[in-house]
Amino acid sequence: MAGTNTIKKKKAAVKREATKNASSNRAKPIAKKTQPSRNALAPERVNAILKALDEAYPDAVCALNHRTPWELLVATILSAQCTDARVNMVTPELFRRFPTSAAMAKASLPELEELIRTTGFFRNKAKSIRGAANRITDQFGGKVPETLAELITVPGAARKTANVVLGVSYNKAEGVVVDTHVFRIAHRLDLTNSDSAEKVEQDLMRILPRDHWIRFSHQVIHHGRQVCIARKPKCDQCALEKLCYSEDKTWWS
Repeated sequence: MAGTNTIKKKKAAVKREATKNASSNRAKPIAKKTQPSRNALAPERVNAILKALDEAYPDAVCALNHRTPWELLVATILSAQCTDARVNMVTPELFRRFPTSAAMAKASLPELEELIRTTGFFRNKAKSIRGAANRITDQFGGKVPETLAELITVPGAARKTANVVLGVSYNKAEGVVVDTHVFRIAHRLDLTNSDSAEKVEQDLMRILPRDHWIRFSHQVIHHGRQVCIARKPKCDQCALEKLCYSEDKTWWS
């Protein structure tokens, strides 16, 4: 009987030790999203976000190299599904060969396609920039228009492209540029729940002061490239971390 009791005690001890080890080795739970204690769209929170962006990116500007509104229009069209860095590698030779809208309007599609091939979707983009060149030359006398209504009639110039040109070249805030970075970070900051760039823009236009529309996009784009990246954001380096409650945060202060 004594031997049986000893065996039972040993088995119980082994079981307790196994349970203890399993508990200690169990992965710690990932911190879940903490709901803000106040309205995510409260003016004071929005202002705090804008202040943090101003302090972190006081000199943020458009990353596309250009000298004229025409060059910016073309560069922005080429930047679709392509990095700004790649566009900046392509445009110097493109603009050396075809420096004005009138010159580009006379270019052949094969010529343009070869010059912009590395930006991707080069056939469609070649048609767009030559179409834009024709439109600017024939309808607007070679000058890129300064209104949203006119700009969006130009081939390749949808609302986002038009907002870039108006804001950067003419300092006109007609809307908020929503690219992939702005779309992602606006959601992470709970500034929108909308599922399209157009709706996100409308949401941002409602909550942001108009005098921030232009620089907000530049700052957020820089932030998205450097810190708030798509996968594993660098939350420990983020100037907005204390204002962010995103579920995919990688670090909490």
